[in-house]
Amino acid sequence: MQTQEEISRLEMTIHDLLLEAKKQGASAADAGLSIDTGLSVNARLGDVETVEHHCSQGLGVTVYFGQQKGSASSTDLSAQSIKETVTAACTIARYASEDPYAGLPESEMLATEFKDLGLYHPWNISAKDAIELAISCEDSARQYHADISNSEGASVDTYQGIRIFGNSLGFLNGYASTRHSISCSVIGDRDGNMERDYWYSVARNADALESAEFIGKKAAQRTIQRLGGRSLSTRKSPIIYSAEIASGLLSSLLGAISGGSLYRKSSFLLDSLDTQIFPDFINIFEQPHLPGALGSACYDAEGISTKANKIVTDGILNTYLLSTYSARKLAMKSTGHAAGVHNLCINSGNQDLAQLLKTMDTGLLVTELMGQGVNPVTGDYSRGASGFWVEQGEIQYPVQEITIAGNLKDMYQQILAVGNDIDERGNIRTGSILIEEMAIAGE
Repeated sequence: MQTQEEISRLEMTIHDLLLEAKKQGASAADAGLSIDTGLSVNARLGDVETVEHHCSQGLGVTVYFGQQKGSASSTDLSAQSIKETVTAACTIARYASEDPYAGLPESEMLATEFKDLGLYHPWNISAKDAIELAISCEDSARQYHADISNSEGASVDTYQGIRIFGNSLGFLNGYASTRHSISCSVIGDRDGNMERDYWYSVARNADALESAEFIGKKAAQRTIQRLGGRSLSTRKSPIIYSAEIASGLLSSLLGAISGGSLYRKSSFLLDSLDTQIFPDFINIFEQPHLPGALGSACYDAEGISTKANKIVTDGILNTYLLSTYSARKLAMKSTGHAAGVHNLCINSGNQDLAQLLKTMDTGLLVTELMGQGVNPVTGDYSRGASGFWVEQGEIQYPVQEITIAGNLKDMYQQILAVGNDIDERGNIRTGSILIEEMAIAGE
């Protein structure tokens, strides 16, 4: 992929599309286009299961006739197909009802500076080398311990793509990005008790990935630790969410303060702006321009400029997360979150997970959650869980077949500490989180 030439060519495609929309009578329009290529390899029990080469492309256009809106999409980027896609969108718009909140964002909010965020690092790995890497990853897991009895396999994935976005206000920009990953999942068996666990590494740059051998050993280690799990009697106790699942707590926050939930009045944090929703040592913020990070972007899905953003300061909610449409519904301004947040972070303390266990003393370390038991309207929270029971700051035994429950409002207020073991493998970056007390339903 000759990236710069390809970006320029695709930007011209969007430019021509927007002219076509105007020609067909649209008062405003925006359009996005993507082209992706990639390689995925899966190996299991030392043999190749699948080798897939991916190549896809897509185009989406939205047109406005005043306050009437129509959208259409296509995977064919030929000139004739693009014209027909615009025509389809215009036809839909002409028959659509007027929506007083529909329309493009205010032009002064659109991004005008486009930093190089270091998102594009192609990994020119051959299918043969990817297969060898996947097999070595799985081998390191299978050889880790005699109780590793089976495998769900290991995978190596590499992706690169181009995104272009433009609108009739004059915004037009494109960029290339990459994403690579290695993962492994194995099964352990002891005395008829079988458990599985996994590990993975993901990064924009393949050089930043953990080694295949480390990933395999980590997956096996996590699996072995789970063997011999017990249930618990029903009780209340402190709980630590391990870093790899703690992001779910913050995802629920993001859903509750997003514009769509707020104007539909389906959020447990309605009317919570400028109120204390966390302890005063908690700060939650956004860093959209971190070089090479998985959530970095110069602009949101509408072309609005992203910026460093303090979402929660000293436990107080500073802002909602609004697109242009939801902002207008709420009589507010867009916050540049049409596609969600970009690298959400929470301030961490100076304790790693082992030190957090000491702080908790006795309680539950949760390492896996099951089910979708979160009510976004009330904040009621109830999910299946597994992990480890801790006494005197030391792990005693694995725990399974339990349910943990609480209410997110209470859980947020009862956060006692955030660990410095930050998981950077996603758009939400957090360490382990210690909560003062939750209900545990077991035997």
